[in-house]
Amino acid sequence: MRIALAQIAATADPKENLDLVADQVTEAAERGARLVVFPEATQCRFGVSLRPVAEPLDGPWATRVREIAGDAGVTVIIGMFTPSEDGRVHNTLLATGGGVEDHYDKIHLFDAFGFAESDTVAPGDRLVTVEVDGVTVGLATCYDLRFAGLFQRLGDEGAELVVVPASWGAGPGKREQWDLLVRARALDCAAFVAACDQADPQTAGRTAPKGVPSGIGASVVAGPAGTTVRQLGREPGLLLADIDPEQVAAARRTNPVLANRRF
Repeated sequence: MRIALAQIAATADPKENLDLVADQVTEAAERGARLVVFPEATQCRFGVSLRPVAEPLDGPWATRVREIAGDAGVTVIIGMFTPSEDGRVHNTLLATGGGVEDHYDKIHLFDAFGFAESDTVAPGDRLVTVEVDGVTVGLATCYDLRFAGLFQRLGDEGAELVVVPASWGAGPGKREQWDLLVRARALDCAAFVAACDQADPQTAGRTAPKGVPSGIGASVVAGPAGTTVRQLGREPGLLLADIDPEQVAAARRTNPVLANRRF
């Protein structure tokens, strides 16, 4: 199965971001992708009030994404914000198109490096996998990368690919951590991990608000043996990679970490 990671630099305007989504989905479909992954916070970048932006899953923003996916005949996984019952929002991944319709609310909130996501975002509590062209795909978001147990659980659920939309924060050592964590999580669950980050805003001519995780680029696909399959630079771009489930089965036969673990 061919996948595409659409490394965009989202703006604070959800309508403008939909134009980016349509362009990237069209190009990815023309290049043979069956699954198109967008970053966390594609609906609206961080650094603005999220409550006025949040919409339900049947609202106009998500509905337009469904139309884009349907017109292209692909599955799209994309970051948006949905209302929470406690007045905050959920950091949500919408998975839609190609017979898929589900969502994942980010479980691990980014209360680290001086940022407090939980002030405005309520955590989710449900593991989610979807099936795309016969491939089981697990869903995770950004800070989830730091928690190996989530990826092991997704592996238990049969995930052969885990997609990780992100808006990774910049800072000393953060790029090195990104690369390390993506490859380590692939080893933890013996699966492909496809991490799609926001592009570095400066490469798109935008100024990122200070203290806000706005993305560093470096979207990457790691193989089940922890190798880097393909990776982008800092600027906006479209990464395509072919996912072979047999490589996952072979890795799990050779090094059955999920079966052998005791904790």
